[in-house]
Amino acid sequence: MTRSTPAPLTVGIVGFGKIARDQHVPAIAATGLFRLAAVVSPHGATPEETGLGDVPVFRSQREMLAALPGLDSVAICTPPAVRHALTVEALRAGKHVLIEKPPAATLTELRLLLDAAEGAKRTLFAAWHSRFNAAVEETRRRLTGATVRHVAITWKEDVRRWHPGQDWIFAAGGFGVFDPGINALSILTEILPAPVVVRDAELRVPANRDTPIAATLRMEGAAGSTVGTVTADFDFLQEGEQTWTIAIETDGVGTDGGRLDLTHGGTRLSVDGVPVLAEPDAEYQGIYRRFRHLIADAAGDVDARPLQLVADACLVGRWRTTDAFHW
Repeated sequence: MTRSTPAPLTVGIVGFGKIARDQHVPAIAATGLFRLAAVVSPHGATPEETGLGDVPVFRSQREMLAALPGLDSVAICTPPAVRHALTVEALRAGKHVLIEKPPAATLTELRLLLDAAEGAKRTLFAAWHSRFNAAVEETRRRLTGATVRHVAITWKEDVRRWHPGQDWIFAAGGFGVFDPGINALSILTEILPAPVVVRDAELRVPANRDTPIAATLRMEGAAGSTVGTVTADFDFLQEGEQTWTIAIETDGVGTDGGRLDLTHGGTRLSVDGVPVLAEPDAEYQGIYRRFRHLIADAAGDVDARPLQLVADACLVGRWRTTDAFHW
């Protein structure tokens, strides 16, 4: 007997910006595990402007929850500074919640969200989307039991291309270059066989902004572990080809090779220069499959480690003022 496909759960997207349009909406449609039931757009986008047909648009999550009491879940796609209050509101209304990365502006907020989810007996899923590539899982598998001598992260992209005119990203609580950089850290914490500790960092902040536009980090494996040094170079002013790579040097034991290169944001893996895995980006489909499984299992998935590394970099880092940034 074949298992029947479960009926889709309803989901409302809260915050209808670029990531919601480009990733969440297509992934919801492709997986068929959820039905997009509503959108929250504080700026008052019309159904015609969203291109979603008869999907209703609300100006606030509170308005959406009042109008659709039977809604099963919400996906929080707002800037991080406002995610905490929205997530608590949704959980208390009995909804399962998926939160875009980073899941909160501070570690304290994240801890309180875990408490709120437990109290509401609802699923809370902090979705680190870059982990949902087959090459990331293959890298993790190959590094199991290996000695990792050095890891070099190079994560450079153009903020004007990916966040055009979005001033929130350079405001306090907006994360700046750590908004993309935390994707690399989410991969790092997933693939390494042991934790790392931030030893020092340099954070370069434009004279007219609040958050870094570039950063370099030096990390190392926890004492007694099989992980050596880790460096990270983050830059938000990369023009032309975008760079999202993680180069890993190992002792070769258990890895079927001494050097692993995870490139293109985690979608391609080469071992000793030979490509071994390259798959299309299907991160967000993986996110929604994971969300549905968590709901079915009455479970949650909230990993604070990437956010912890950013917080630690800010604590030990040297802050430098650099040239003013203008769109």
